[in-house]
Amino acid sequence: MTPANLKRDIRDLSYDEFAEYLISINEKPFRAQQVFEWIYKKGVWSFADMKNLSQDLRKKLAEDFEFKPLKIVTKQIAEDGTTKFLFELDDHEKIETVLIPTKTRTTICISTQAGCKFGCKFCASGIGGWTRNLSCAEILTQILHIKEESQKHARPLSHIVCMGTGESFDNYDNLLKALRIVNSEKGINIGARRITISTVGLVPKIMQFAQENFQVELAISLHGYNDESRNKLMPVNRKYPFTELMDACREYIKKTRRQITFEYILIKGITCTDEAAKELSRHLKGMICKMNLIPYNPVSEFDHQTPTRQEMFAFQDRLKRYGIHATIRMPRGRDVSAACGQLRHNS
Repeated sequence: MTPANLKRDIRDLSYDEFAEYLISINEKPFRAQQVFEWIYKKGVWSFADMKNLSQDLRKKLAEDFEFKPLKIVTKQIAEDGTTKFLFELDDHEKIETVLIPTKTRTTICISTQAGCKFGCKFCASGIGGWTRNLSCAEILTQILHIKEESQKHARPLSHIVCMGTGESFDNYDNLLKALRIVNSEKGINIGARRITISTVGLVPKIMQFAQENFQVELAISLHGYNDESRNKLMPVNRKYPFTELMDACREYIKKTRRQITFEYILIKGITCTDEAAKELSRHLKGMICKMNLIPYNPVSEFDHQTPTRQEMFAFQDRLKRYGIHATIRMPRGRDVSAACGQLRHNS
């Protein structure tokens, strides 16, 4: 449920929906391209700044639609340049969004919900509970803010990962609508293969997504190597068990002919073990996939420990010997609690 506003946010409309609105007020539909260019390419925050529109149309748009930035509560910059924003929404809910600059790309990690329902036992995002889904406009506005911020870095915004607060596929319709605008040449125009959606493993949504013909990357937050280990860390596994999830992933690959990325947290003595490597090799054998190994990032409410570098690289080597391509994703932004698993609801 979106916040109650007197006016609809224009960023909740797809290009076709906005063109239909223009026709309904006796305006030419090509004006949609002009408005989308102002919003998504030129980055203006006001209808008054859309100088190639008539004053009458700008006034009409301002009467019918809302169009404003989010309130920035805090902005924290880590030693490695990672920047975490705390945004306040119209109903005073707060979400965190992260800009991650590297030498080759600039990535945004977006939130899709205010809070999270799924309560993974290593992640801060579910600790404050879940309030609601973000609207299409709220998802897009995060990206527009970071797109603007990215101009301060060597490379403009190039990649999007849906790995912030919330479960992406639990807000399926709003997220996909937003990402289609992001991907569109008329919108932000970021290539589909530079966008990654992450899910804890909502099997029906994975199967639905396989039918979308949308070439964005799919990442599965696996974080366990069988039912027992996943049950301890991820309550969702009791609804969608490990083997059912593996079957869905194989079906997704068969349907789309696309690779899946498995996100896998490394927790000392729990997921970073010989048994885990053997079980993963058995379940992932023959699957078109890669693994991102994520060192556990400290969350005060949990007692887990991060493995040593030696333990993590030994685990990676074992996986490689079993034929699994695995990369260790070193933490970024940990000193401002912006690393994987550290984003919170209403910080």
